[in-house]
Amino acid sequence: MIDLHSHSIYSDGTHTPSELVIMAEERGLKALALTDHDTVQGITELLYSAKNRSVEAVPGIELSADCERGTMHILGYFIDHTCKAFLGKMEKVQAGRSERNIEILKKLNKLGYILQWNDVLKYVVKDVIGRPHFAQALVGLGLVKSKKAAFDLLLAKGRPAYVDRYRYTAEECIEIIRKAGGVSVLAHPATIYRPDEQLRALVGELKGYGLGGIEAHYAEHRPETIRKFLGWAADLDLGCTGGTDFHGANTPDLKLGTGFGQLRVPDEALDQLKAVKPLR
Repeated sequence: MIDLHSHSIYSDGTHTPSELVIMAEERGLKALALTDHDTVQGITELLYSAKNRSVEAVPGIELSADCERGTMHILGYFIDHTCKAFLGKMEKVQAGRSERNIEILKKLNKLGYILQWNDVLKYVVKDVIGRPHFAQALVGLGLVKSKKAAFDLLLAKGRPAYVDRYRYTAEECIEIIRKAGGVSVLAHPATIYRPDEQLRALVGELKGYGLGGIEAHYAEHRPETIRKFLGWAADLDLGCTGGTDFHGANTPDLKLGTGFGQLRVPDEALDQLKAVKPLR
């Protein structure tokens, strides 16, 4: 059993990469990928922590791609996290995040949800600040009842405090990952709001750009959804990956490796990824 989708304190998770490795070993996982949002700052710690343990550490990242309806994320695996060109591309994304965060704060205050920047920073361990940190601040100040309520009322796409940010296109994400020596995978495809026929066509289009896999095994996918994406992957000659999208205490019902209890990502998913790993 493996988990190829997890987050640490370097984005919006609550565990350090070292803690994730220890947890993965305790839960009997053979491999763990760290896929923080738009950053590879935790990869060095991940690789070092796994050196003398039974868990294979997979360097990764999760990039947000431009998407009209829903959410599109592109996972990158086996990336060279020291690649200067790659890090330069991430700096542009992080600058967009910073600009977006300022606008979110302004909108919340204008809506009557009075926050200071320090109220948000209280929940930030590392440098990447996102909407979950605003949600935590709102809950901490008693302005909303839960993080889910914060998103449902204010922070989710289409809600009054939502602010879009700079994103690369899916084609650009795939190319950025390829140039860093990695293989790209379409994360949780069900979050892209398109009819099945259109979504499958999109996956085929992304394969043309160099997509290497599709995340078929996912904590929120029903068995029939997993079977559907496994079929698409077979038809399009794509690797099949999977993971929990673990965020620690930010997703308390979700467990590393098993999701909500039913998830089992087969070991061969990692072998499939390695088989499609592109050359630099």
